[in-house]
Formats: sequence, C-alpha cells, structure tokens
Amino acid sequence: MKFQGSMTAIVTPFKNDRVDEKAFKGLIEFQIKNGADAIVPCGTTGESATLSYEEHERVVELAIEAVNGRIPVIAGAGSNSTQETIMLTRHAEKAGADAALLITPYYNKPTQEGLYQHYKAIAEAVDIPIILYNVPSRTGVNMLPETVARLSEIKNIIGIKEATGNLQQVSDTIEFAGKGFVILSGDDFTTLPILSIGGHGVISVTSNIAPKEVSQMCKAFFDGNIDKAKKLHYKLQSLHRAMFIETNPMPVKTALAMMGKIAEEFRLPLVKMGEANRKKFEKTLKDNGVI
Repeated sequence: MKFQGSMTAIVTPFKNDRVDEKAFKGLIEFQIKNGADAIVPCGTTGESATLSYEEHERVVELAIEAVNGRIPVIAGAGSNSTQETIMLTRHAEKAGADAALLITPYYNKPTQEGLYQHYKAIAEAVDIPIILYNVPSRTGVNMLPETVARLSEIKNIIGIKEATGNLQQVSDTIEFAGKGFVILSGDDFTTLPILSIGGHGVISVTSNIAPKEVSQMCKAFFDGNIDKAKKLHYKLQSLHRAMFIETNPMPVKTALAMMGKIAEEFRLPLVKMGEANRKKFEKTLKDNGVI
C-alpha cells in the first residue's frame, strides 16, 4: 500500500447531534471524485475527541464501506491511554482500514521513553501499519526525531504525520529514520516545503473544501512540475489561513455548510464561528471560488 499525495483529514458531519451518515458518504464521494489519495476519518478534524466509542467505530466502518477499496483509509485511533489506543487500533484493523493514525498521548505528557514504549506496545498488539502523529501545539509533548528513528525500526510503524511546522525537525526525522519511512505534513502551510526535502504528502484540512487543488499540487510536485506546484501552493495560502482563523475544525465545517454539503453543527465545546471572523471567512471563500 502506497501512502503518498493528498490525504484528507475528513470532518464528521452531525445532524441533531448524531453522525450524519448520508452527508459523510457524500463527502467521501466528493473527495474521491476530485483526486484525494486517501481518507483519514476520526482525526482532530473529525472531532474524534467528542465521539463516543460506538460513534468512532461506526465512522471508521462507514469510511471503509464508502471508499470501497478505491483509495486507502487511514483510521484515526489514538488516545492518551495506551490500552484505549490498542482497543481502537484493533477495531480499525478488524474493520479493514489500511493504516492507523496515532496521536502522541496528550495531557499526561510522557517522556521520550514513555512515547517509545507507548507506540511499541501498540505495534506489538496489532499487525496494521501505524502512522505516528506529532502535533505539540495540541498535545503538549514533542516527539523528537531520535525517538521517531527508534520507532521506525519497528516493522509495522511505517511513517509519521509531522505538524510541528519545524523544517529542521522534519529534516532530522528524515535523516535519522529508517529507509522508506513515510513523512507526511500535518500542516497545510508546510506541505510543499516538506515535499521538497523528501516528504511524501499531506494529511490535509484544506482538502476538505479544495480537494482538487491540494491533490494537483502534490501530483505536480511528484511529476517534476515544480513551478505548477509552487503556483498552487501560493494560490492555496489564503484558504489555509482561513481554515485556522478559529480552532479547527470550526472553519472547515462552516465552509462545508456554506457549500451545502453538511449541516453547520459541532459538538461542545466547539461552537459556531464569531460573526466578525465569519464575514472575513466568507469573503475568502468567495474570492477563491469555493462558494
């Protein structure tokens, strides 16, 4: 299984506080039709923190069912509890996901050795390919390149989603990790820079609303058309900024609602965007032809 290109960290649409299965399947069709290279359900953008275990498992199953083998499904299955992560990862494996995306444990802030032992225990409990996820701004802990290098020696730990925004750290990770270790940008702004130093793709928020452009940028880079990739990178910048005008996934779900694809509904503690930001946001979407 090849993990390369534009992979969408897909939102979880709600309707009357339940997962809107019809809208979710529609989003997946929209992604595949417009060139997405993988679907990533139950990540941060999918509001995994507020899904019940039953909902989490159902969303993963729905994604696998809707994708129907056309592109890979990378199931978010991380937690700050090792046993809970093993439970969710085993489910992803049993359901037929192609890989599991596992965030570093948040709140309890393990040491580097604790991070190593956490992932090692999970890798030994399953056979599914594992992609690490490092996002210190949300978790309070930064997994260092040396730790990633140790983990890359474990057979089914195949890559990392890197969202530090630190190109030196990404470079060190590429240098220290095992050959063929997959490096994915976890931050839309850094996708092209990370590709240029040896990365393989992005797990993207912006591709929820602009799947064709994010996919084309990655494809242009791998085809050797750097000028086209660069143009698309800068074309997408204003959308990337808009996606983080307030806490993700509030802006991207608002955009999808404006596009008529989902209801504008969140799980507390996330709420609707503030009115001033919403007006600026709507103008950016219109300027970019999204709505």
